[in-house]
Amino acid sequence: MSEAAPGSTTERVAVVVVTYNRADLLAAMLPALAASERLPDAVIVVDNASTDHTPSVLAAATNPGLQVIRTEENLGGAGGFHRGMQTAHEQGFDRVWLMDDDVLPAPDCLTRLLEHDLPALMAVRENRAGELCEKAATRFDLANPLAIRPKTAMVETDFGRRDAMPELVPLENVAFEGFLVRRDVIDAIGLPDPSFFIFYDDVDYAVRARRAGFTVHAVRDAVLVRQLDFDQQHDLAGWKGYFMYRNLFVVHFRHGENAAVRFKPWLIALVVAVLSPLRGGRAEARNVLRAVRDARRMR
Repeated sequence: MSEAAPGSTTERVAVVVVTYNRADLLAAMLPALAASERLPDAVIVVDNASTDHTPSVLAAATNPGLQVIRTEENLGGAGGFHRGMQTAHEQGFDRVWLMDDDVLPAPDCLTRLLEHDLPALMAVRENRAGELCEKAATRFDLANPLAIRPKTAMVETDFGRRDAMPELVPLENVAFEGFLVRRDVIDAIGLPDPSFFIFYDDVDYAVRARRAGFTVHAVRDAVLVRQLDFDQQHDLAGWKGYFMYRNLFVVHFRHGENAAVRFKPWLIALVVAVLSPLRGGRAEARNVLRAVRDARRMR
C-alpha cells in the first residue's frame, strides 16, 4: 500500500453531490456518506430545481456539514458540478470529491482515496452484484482520426474484475462519480465547463488536467456501488442524443491533437445523417447536424 499522504488526516474535504428529481436515490446515498469511516468535512448538495420530494429528503438529512444549494433552474450535471466545486473552492477546501446521487460509497472509500498524495483520483465503480463496471478510459485517443470512438480502452474491459487491478491505474478520462480533485488542480485549470450541461464535462476536465501536467489515477480499493445501469448511450434520437453528439464533438474540436481529428466531427455528422433512415431516423439526423454546428460555436 502507498504511504499515507502528508496531512491526509487533516486535509479538509468537501463532497459535491448534484441531484435532479431522484429523491429516492438521494435518500439512500446521503446516509451512505454519513456512514463513512472518514467523514467529509462538508457535503454540498446542488439541487437542480427538483420538482419531486428532494427538498424533504434534504431537510431530513443528518450529514455533518451539509449545505444545500437550490438552483432556480436545472443547470444539468455540468452546471451543478461547476456551482458546487466553485462553492467548495471559495470556502477553502483542500480536496473536492464529486459524486452523483446514484452511487453509494463504501464506508472506507474516502479513507482509501486519501491514502494517496496524488492530484486527481477516481473511486472504482461496481454494480449492485459486485461486478466491476468502471468505464473511465485508460486510453482516450485524440490523435487517431480513424478511432471513431476515442475511448479505446477502459478499466472494465482491461481488467474484468476489481481484484485483477493494480492498486493504482492511470486514467485518461474520468466520470464525475467519485472523482476526487486537489485544490491545486482547480487553481491551475479552473472549474468544469457548465456549458456542456450533461455528458463529457468530466472528460473535458480530465483532459485539461492531464494537459496541465497533472496525473489521474483510479484507486482499486476505493469502491462506489452504482445503483443504476448504464443505459443512456443508445438514446441518440432523443434530447440526450443531441448532447452526446454535441459534447463529443466539442472535445474533438478543443482537444484533437491534429487537424484530421479536429475534422472528424464533420465526417461523423455526415455519415450519421446519411445512415439515419437505417438508424434513428430524422430525429437523429437533426440531432447530429445541430450538434456539429453548436459544438463549433463552443470550440
